[in-house]
Amino acid sequence: MIFLAMKAGHGEVLIAEGDLEDPEQERALIAAFRAQLDLGMWAAVPLEQPGGRRAAELVHRFEDVPRDAERVIFFPRAAGGC
Repeated sequence: MIFLAMKAGHGEVLIAEGDLEDPEQERALIAAFRAQLDLGMWAAVPLEQPGGRRAAELVHRFEDVPRDAERVIFFPRAAGGC
């Protein structure tokens, strides 16, 4: 599983990478996930859609990430508003 952050001007930036079958690597991924949420980031798991459409599911806890997910994308919450 890999964790990517969407950064303006940089695109996707690798945050962490690990194998969930290795307990040490899984703990590191959990810590990296929590660290991103603590920074105010949102987390989403990309979903496969027919016709090449892009979609993702927001996740709020590491336990909500499907075990077979290849990647989790973190992005900043929108600021400002109307």
